[in-house]
Amino acid sequence: MEQLSFFAVPSPCIGICQTDPKGYCLGCFRSRDERFNWMSFSELQKQDVIRLCAQRKRRRQYAIFNARKLQQQQLQASINTQLDFDASDDNDVLSDVSDFKLD
Repeated sequence: MEQLSFFAVPSPCIGICQTDPKGYCLGCFRSRDERFNWMSFSELQKQDVIRLCAQRKRRRQYAIFNARKLQQQQLQASINTQLDFDASDDNDVLSDVSDFKLD
């Protein structure tokens, strides 16, 4: 049984009408069918679509966060390998220092 609603559910469209490879809008995260059938949906269906859009947005934000985290880890790993010194390099430095004398 549908719950009565006192206010019409507004469209979640924010004017960024581009789709990702899966067919979801990059602005409001609705699918193609959800965008085209919005006006024929009941208020309960519209609320359900908005709930789904919020989930899709959170998943996308989480994926972006993980991608940035991985990219940062890879960058840090490449920097660390540049700073690694071999033990043989330490011996060369120590032999150079042993010849040093203060007068």
